[in-house]
Amino acid sequence: IPYQPWALAKKRKNFEERMKVDVTDDKKWHALGDPELKCYMPGVPRATYMPFPFQIVQGSAPYILIAYEFTSATRTIRMNWKDEGPADAWMGWSRGRWEGDTLVVDVTGIREEAWLDRAGDFHSDALKVEERITRVSPDALSYEATITDPNVFTRPWKISLPLYRRLEKNVQL
Repeated sequence: IPYQPWALAKKRKNFEERMKVDVTDDKKWHALGDPELKCYMPGVPRATYMPFPFQIVQGSAPYILIAYEFTSATRTIRMNWKDEGPADAWMGWSRGRWEGDTLVVDVTGIREEAWLDRAGDFHSDALKVEERITRVSPDALSYEATITDPNVFTRPWKISLPLYRRLEKNVQL
């Protein structure tokens, strides 16, 4: 991950303190340890690559819903919207559009307390995530996220992974 030097030092400190929690001080409660350990919503793109199932629901309205098992987190993807989110939130503000068969989702307004993973990778309030989701077979999606945060990283960087449909009979979140 292309961290700025100061941010790499903070990432290393986050890693060392990832399993710590201090319930005696409200400021330390948010600043110390992995937010997942405190059952906060994981943010984007972390929610997508955690080892828990999620469901994507597309109806006829101009919205797509993603429901995650972890912390019962949800995201509403507002299709073809231009408005910015009213306030920062753990799962951010998602605006989507179709580019051919690919769903492109621009996510902003993710609370800076959310981490990208258990290793202490973090971001600032300037984080922008562009997700690209493409169906590659009846039971698989290709997922790519471009992470941009000029306050923390020296350049944008990407992650990509396949997402597979759960095939068990009567599977539920």
